[in-house]
Amino acid sequence: MKVALASFAHPHAASYARILTSLPDVEVLSADPDGAAAPDPGPRGLAFAVEHGVPYVDTYDELFAWGPDAVVVTSENAYHRPLVERAAAEGVHVLCEKPLAIEVADAEAMVEACRAAAVILMTAYPVRFAPSYARLRATVEAGRVGDLFAVLGTNNGQIPHAQRQWFTDPELAGGGALVDHTVHCADLIDGLTGGVEATRVYAAANHILHADKGVSVETGGLVTITYANGLMATIDCSWSQPDNAPTWGGLTLQVTGTRGSIEIAPFAPRVGGTDATGEVHIPVGADLDGLMLAEFLTGVRANTPVQPDGQVGLRTLRIVDAARRSARAGQPVDL
Repeated sequence: MKVALASFAHPHAASYARILTSLPDVEVLSADPDGAAAPDPGPRGLAFAVEHGVPYVDTYDELFAWGPDAVVVTSENAYHRPLVERAAAEGVHVLCEKPLAIEVADAEAMVEACRAAAVILMTAYPVRFAPSYARLRATVEAGRVGDLFAVLGTNNGQIPHAQRQWFTDPELAGGGALVDHTVHCADLIDGLTGGVEATRVYAAANHILHADKGVSVETGGLVTITYANGLMATIDCSWSQPDNAPTWGGLTLQVTGTRGSIEIAPFAPRVGGTDATGEVHIPVGADLDGLMLAEFLTGVRANTPVQPDGQVGLRTLRIVDAARRSARAGQPVDL
């Protein structure tokens, strides 16, 4: 199987490159034509490819001329749509980083392009593949928690612009913490409810956190979501981890129903300690990126649907879009 890696803008590109190049039945080719102009301290473009042992070409034209079976899109959010639509036009299956797009209309166009071309569009939500989430979902589906009525999610992390400055560029990212961190918890809720639509979103956000960095996008936020089935969810999506924290952050999800409550923390298992540099945090457990890529590649080989798909990406983006509008207006937004 031939898998293209389109752009190194997203930090997950490093993980995907490592996993894909380790698979004996997968050929990999990459391109990052925008990398040379990126203001990031870390490598982009050819330098990144050499560091991670990935074959490289200079342009997306060369990348698609190679004839890939699938492409992993890890560009800046603003460039997701043109890359996904090009892949669809050439009959190439797609795994696209989250959020699916910056604007809802772009995501709708991407979903339709892939549907019309009969190619897979998967949204990159690796936490779906955490063993603790799988157990939670099985417990909920078995009715052991009863009817769900409340979810409390947290997705707190470091501000990512030290690695990739585009994350705090509103034109390239579409926003800040509301865009970057709301979607993961929203995806997990989507999986638990079977895709029940959100009907109302109320969000508050500011950029008090990391004010010394001079960023204009929101760095802290709280999003409350009402779903069509009456479920109420609250998501803390802040970049609240300090720069010197030993890990990027973490995610939790507390689910409450009429028969009980369960909380998971997929990134909590770790080996902790100290060394000469200070506190050490070494994660242990399943490689969620690897599990997600395995699901995607299995779908590509069999040409069968995979989850979370483009529709999930679209539903979660609608929540993000409503949260942005609500935070600006200071009042709830109906979907």
